[in-house]
Amino acid sequence: MSKETLMWKKLNNPTESHSSIIEAARLLSHQKVVAFPTETVYGLGADATDESAVQHIFEAKGRPSDNPLIVHVANEDQVKELVSEIPPVAKKLMDEFWPGALTLVLKSNGVAASNVTAGLSTIGIRMPDHPLALALLRATGKPLAAPSANRSGKPSPTTAQHVYQDLNGRIAGILDGGPTGVGLESTVLDCTTEIPVILRPGGITKEDLEEILPQVMVDPALADEQHQPKSPGMKYTHYAPEAPLWLIDGEDEFFQRQLNHLIEDGKRVGVIASDQLAEKLDYEFLIRCGSRNHLSQVAERLYGALREYKKADIDVILCESFPETGVGAAIMNRLNKAAVKKIQTY
Repeated sequence: MSKETLMWKKLNNPTESHSSIIEAARLLSHQKVVAFPTETVYGLGADATDESAVQHIFEAKGRPSDNPLIVHVANEDQVKELVSEIPPVAKKLMDEFWPGALTLVLKSNGVAASNVTAGLSTIGIRMPDHPLALALLRATGKPLAAPSANRSGKPSPTTAQHVYQDLNGRIAGILDGGPTGVGLESTVLDCTTEIPVILRPGGITKEDLEEILPQVMVDPALADEQHQPKSPGMKYTHYAPEAPLWLIDGEDEFFQRQLNHLIEDGKRVGVIASDQLAEKLDYEFLIRCGSRNHLSQVAERLYGALREYKKADIDVILCESFPETGVGAAIMNRLNKAAVKKIQTY
């Protein structure tokens, strides 16, 4: 473990020749772990071809090593180094969505460290759409395994400060790229099946994919917990805030009643609400997470909101449910995993 995690100053125009990028790349070449921003969330990077380096990711996160990691690349040549083939459907998706929030699951050729793939015959790869991430990948010259840069089970980090709160003293350094844009992890799409399957909803929606592909399926494990999930980052409990999260599925008046009941019971309640619900609630401890009409705002702000409330301050967090259309599918996937209780009208 590191004594103190190095935090490089925020870079506005990152290039691979910048001193902090060079230093971060040097640390990565010596089996160290470095956090860096992507357009989705901050990632915790290590050389994807070095088993010892990758093991340091699991140690820093406190994450079980039977959970595969997504590999980040700077170009298509790095993909070819890691897979046995790039199917035509995958090439089409790369051309359309890369760099971007889409991870493609392809057949591994065994070059990646075995603890990256968790012993599977497949590997998840994406090209991040962030200038700092791409500059670091180019400077390193290696594909980087990079799950979200948080302690396992906690909300994913969308700022460098979130990473520092979770991992100071546990990793070598953090490259600050400011707040991330998408706010939720990438979509994971299995391209090894005849019909591509969404293993994890994310920044690229099912609707986006269906504009390019004739047919897209959704992994049954997303709707049925009896199925074993196949995607990186979906096997264990995730995204949980410090205080227990209750998900409220119903009209605004129903939400207000649930809030009133808890207050009457003497509970200290924190609320995460859309702009529309917030306007109706006359309540002090409330965090707005954006408009129901613009779910990309909610996606961008969700993890930050989940991190705001501390266990010492409140007993329970109430959060409203959102429509499961577009990026709403990813929002509700994360909220359902974070929640300990769901209350809904019938």
